[in-house]
Amino acid sequence: MTSPELDTELHTGPLEQARRLAESGDLEAAAEIFAQLAADPEGRDRAQAAVGLAVVLEERGDLEGARSAARTALATGHPEYAAQAACHLARGFERDGQDEQARGAWQAVLGVGTAAYLPLAHLALARLADGEEEAERELRAAISVGDPELSCTAAQELAELLLDRGEPGEAAAVLVETLPLAQGAQAGRLRVLLGIAHLELACAEFAGVVEDAARGEGAEAESTSLAIELLARTLPLRGRADDAERVWAYGLSHADEELVEQVRLRLDRDELSSGA
Repeated sequence: MTSPELDTELHTGPLEQARRLAESGDLEAAAEIFAQLAADPEGRDRAQAAVGLAVVLEERGDLEGARSAARTALATGHPEYAAQAACHLARGFERDGQDEQARGAWQAVLGVGTAAYLPLAHLALARLADGEEEAERELRAAISVGDPELSCTAAQELAELLLDRGEPGEAAAVLVETLPLAQGAQAGRLRVLLGIAHLELACAEFAGVVEDAARGEGAEAESTSLAIELLARTLPLRGRADDAERVWAYGLSHADEELVEQVRLRLDRDELSSGA
């Protein structure tokens, strides 16, 4: 139970008064109270008041004052409000295109170490990364935190990066590891990416059979023609219809007559089905 005195203080104290003034649009009065509280180095509400002051000053257009207030909150090391202040600084710097300063502020979030803010910081650092290696490192760090929403967002971004880089196996591993955290729409997005990764892996295996056949090291004509057909039918699903045509052409012009005949039968079957 909350004592009547404490309950009164929580609902009518200066911090709450400042918050209510800010919500009602009296930013000047709110800023005055927040500033008084933030200026007290021994005040128990200093960190929270400094964050409030930063928000109010930014709304009033005083960006430098807002950043100064945020730095005051950050200096307190408070696990919640110092992290909020660093996020406030980082977002402001990003908004102004000051990427180096934004990176420093997001690093400060990591330095505070509050678990709830870590994946957010890692995702931002991945976004601001100088190259793919740094981005991958930050995305993996975000995934490792295990936040149900942000870790899945990081997994999606990392899988897309790995697929673009031609590493579908690694992308699939990331997605399989993260899927247990995903729910709803996020789970659907991760499953689609996992399917794409599997398609890419399948294409690589089919292509390997075709390449072996080109070196005269392939399997029998039936297996090789099946690999040609599956590769040619899968490539268009990945937006590579021209490559699929080249695969069919390769099979139809192969030196092995038995293979050519089997490929022709597979292609003709498709054309007959389309004609029907």
